[in-house]
Amino acid sequence: MSAPEPPVQWHRVLTLLADVGLFVGTRGVWTQAAGHRLVVAALISVCYASILVCGVLALVVRRERSLARVDLCVLVTAVALTLSAWAVSHSGGDEAVLTTQAARELVAGHAVYGQPWPWLFHPSHGVALTPTVTGTYDYTYGYPPLELLLVAPLLWLRHQGAPATAVSTGALVVGAVVLWRMLPARYRSAATLACLGLGLLPAYGRQGYPAVLAMALLVPVVVRWPRIGRGGRLGTAGTVQAACLGAACAAQQLPWFLAPFLLAGIYCVRRGELGGRRAGRLVLRVLGIAVTVWLLINTYFIVHEPGTWLRGIALPLTQGAVPHGQGLVDISLYLTDGSNRLDWYSHASLLLAAALLALFVLFVRRLGPAAAVLPWCAFYLATRSQDGYYLMMTPLWLASAITAPASEFAGAWQPRPRPPAGLAGRPARFAAAGLLLVPALACAAVAVTGGPPLRMAVTAVRRPSATSVSTLTVRVTNSSDGALSPHYMMTTGQGMSRFWSLAKGPSSIPAHGTATVELRAPDGRFPLPHKAVRFRLRAFTATPQTLSSSDVRLRPGS
Repeated sequence: MSAPEPPVQWHRVLTLLADVGLFVGTRGVWTQAAGHRLVVAALISVCYASILVCGVLALVVRRERSLARVDLCVLVTAVALTLSAWAVSHSGGDEAVLTTQAARELVAGHAVYGQPWPWLFHPSHGVALTPTVTGTYDYTYGYPPLELLLVAPLLWLRHQGAPATAVSTGALVVGAVVLWRMLPARYRSAATLACLGLGLLPAYGRQGYPAVLAMALLVPVVVRWPRIGRGGRLGTAGTVQAACLGAACAAQQLPWFLAPFLLAGIYCVRRGELGGRRAGRLVLRVLGIAVTVWLLINTYFIVHEPGTWLRGIALPLTQGAVPHGQGLVDISLYLTDGSNRLDWYSHASLLLAAALLALFVLFVRRLGPAAAVLPWCAFYLATRSQDGYYLMMTPLWLASAITAPASEFAGAWQPRPRPPAGLAGRPARFAAAGLLLVPALACAAVAVTGGPPLRMAVTAVRRPSATSVSTLTVRVTNSSDGALSPHYMMTTGQGMSRFWSLAKGPSSIPAHGTATVELRAPDGRFPLPHKAVRFRLRAFTATPQTLSSSDVRLRPGS
């Protein structure tokens, strides 16, 4: 009888990487737990021992089955650490607090959407605000309702946003386990690393992001998605995948951008197998199931508050939040003094999303494996280009890479547009690809090359102490051809803060006019950090959306 085949070396390395990834952030959690949650601290210490033992076993076991058991042990350890971190820190951020409050209002029979709850964002609570270009803040709930429906039975967890963070963290754990189980055995530790390792997604779960729930629901959708409807039949698996797609779209808005790519990809793959008519009917069935599930989850709100519900779930697209993120908009935020064409970033993002979808269909045999990655590229050009939009969906990248390889798209249908005169075959398709991208790139160029419409100069500073500022007197010059109503803010480093109120001076600056305004700090005092940082006075306008920035030399004691 021959000896069992030993594990391949890359499987050992993958298991070891997942195991090592559990070290990231664990010490910080243990430090917090050791002060007031000794049972949790003891559990984390046991997890440390498990990490060490798994590291040894990953390198020395001689059978594939034994290494699979090590993979399972690494997963269990990751789940234990994720739950331990939640037990120590579960208050959540603004998303968690808003979702929990929305669930309370629902249980009390009150309206959920369009209702401002400013008391949730009192400075003493430490909850981040979302400032808008209108000079106000968004205090309302702006997500589809699935997460708040799941939060409602957990309202007995009364600590701030704890009910919402429990749902998000629980969804992340379930999503990780489902992905681990659905992947081929040798790749399973990659699921542990992507979902629970490195401390990345668990941190978003503890913040209560509804996108974490959406990602977990998309896991069974993306795994082997090119096989949906194979042979012309959805079957139980295809029906469940379609239902999960609808549920994910009812949890958060990000799946709205992924769904068109998946549906278009299913159509192209099935058309290559079944023909256009049967493939179209199949995609309509998938879409019908997804829409039905989405409507069922939203039914109560459609009936009781249709107008505010519709505006609420569209809020992230319409609220006019100030620019923020790590994308192209940073040129206007940090590298220049602003832009009078902020709207063009949004135009570029939408046009790029449409262009990428068209390119995906045009080159589906090549781009098919990237279906779970392409939609997020459009956010790089948006005014809100936070890396969380990409990071929270990375487990789907892994699922697609492993279960939707290029071989699944070898027989997919690809449209063949009629080439212009002088071009044929591949050159014509590449020319079409270039033309599809031109509008988005042109809009991005317009946005980036815009200049600040306002020039600002600080002429006087009032200090209640050597380390703070209470008021600024600013001379503002409008170089544009229309009157502007700016809203002012002081920032230090990256990110935004609270708006300064207008104490004296006009609220609107006429075209090519100059005015002097006096600005009062939020709560009457703006603290100056002791270290040297970049202070910028910013002015936002809503119509049109513009940003003007000016460096201000302020130092403690100066």
